[in-house]
Amino acid sequence: MAVSTETTPPGHPQGQAVDLPALIRHYAEPLPDPHDDAFAELFDRYGEARVVLIGEASHGTSDFYRTRAAITRQLIERHGFNIVAVEADWPDAAQLDRFARQREASAWTPAAFVRFPTWMWRNTDVSRFIHWLHHHNRQLDYEQRVEFRGLDVYSLRNSIAEVLQYLDLVDPEQAQQARRRYGCLSPWQDDPVRYGFYVEHGKSGSCEDAVIAQLNSLLAERLEAFAQDHEALFNAAQNARVVRAAEQYYRVMYRGSTASWNLRDRHMFDTLQALLKHRGPTAKAVVWAHNSHIGNAAATAMGGRGEFNIGQLCRIAWGRDAVLIGMGTDHGQVAAADDWDGEMQIKDIRPARTDSWEHQFHRSGLGAALLDWRDPQRQALREALSISLLERAIGVIYRPHTELHSHYFQAVLAEQFDAFIWLDETHPVKPLSAHGTPSFDDETYPFGI
Repeated sequence: MAVSTETTPPGHPQGQAVDLPALIRHYAEPLPDPHDDAFAELFDRYGEARVVLIGEASHGTSDFYRTRAAITRQLIERHGFNIVAVEADWPDAAQLDRFARQREASAWTPAAFVRFPTWMWRNTDVSRFIHWLHHHNRQLDYEQRVEFRGLDVYSLRNSIAEVLQYLDLVDPEQAQQARRRYGCLSPWQDDPVRYGFYVEHGKSGSCEDAVIAQLNSLLAERLEAFAQDHEALFNAAQNARVVRAAEQYYRVMYRGSTASWNLRDRHMFDTLQALLKHRGPTAKAVVWAHNSHIGNAAATAMGGRGEFNIGQLCRIAWGRDAVLIGMGTDHGQVAAADDWDGEMQIKDIRPARTDSWEHQFHRSGLGAALLDWRDPQRQALREALSISLLERAIGVIYRPHTELHSHYFQAVLAEQFDAFIWLDETHPVKPLSAHGTPSFDDETYPFGI
């Protein structure tokens, strides 16, 4: 069903219709190429924020990754942002962080981001950004170097291994105790979903007490005496938090999607807070995640289901010092799979539905633009965007033939984001192979392809 763009937004006299595409075109600021200095300067307006969250409408679109990287470089170089926190597993991101901050002579590894969906972080755009970060950090004292961190909850096996490896080095006695505690989860490390099923259906005992006991032990002050490297202790403690959250996540997922979604986003928010606290009073973070995570969930159908997300929690915690920037597209191609654990394919993106926000932006005729409504002088724009329309979300799975049910949700754009980046036609990410040898090529290092 088509939607009329002749809407009357809140605050406007009845009968005075608003041509939404024309209003978007009027207020939009055209975006040059991301490599152009003029592009980066458009985002200086967010330089005083504590946290800038930059979304994406899919996990497989190169234009979104390149745009985020260009904004982030500007915020780092001009405004002192020193944390990049992404929707990725903590141990895998830590491998890239060690390279980016030069914590090891050679942090190359073929093992980072090699499980499904490999293309989400193991692609040329991410590799290029990490390589830039490595060079940027080289000129700085260690304490000033920019971090690259993961926020997600899925790395049960790898996080257990990281905790044990750390304890083996600093306290072998505690390492043995940790092995006994984590032994409860050992049979399930390769299939944590099965663990959750068995516990929730009374076929197996819960490991919750064991993982909480291990986290508390790791965080105990007496361990500080063994810690020669506070960064290593922080990394181990965060991995222990991931194990605790993952154990909970795989249990609650059988209680419904809302409970598991909220647990995951709460963990991501808590991790962001831990990063800011660890960094100290000068900490400023850029967050990379899907629109569905960084846009205020209260302004979408998610909120109606009782779901919250990291964007909503940031807005509550920091108010105007948290900036939520979404991104969208109308058509092009995307890297995605048909099903979870399926093969990556390059898929055509269907033109947006006529009752969607994306269609209104497409009708504006803009190729690439920034729309920002935080300025009080843009109240007319904000009011016009305060209606509810459909918004498209493509994750690592894309099913074009069931788009309405699987990829669209209702959203009030003005409340969901503070600004929106429109890229009318977009292109897929270029994945990197899972195997190879170390190389310092700009395109692929530190993945060693």
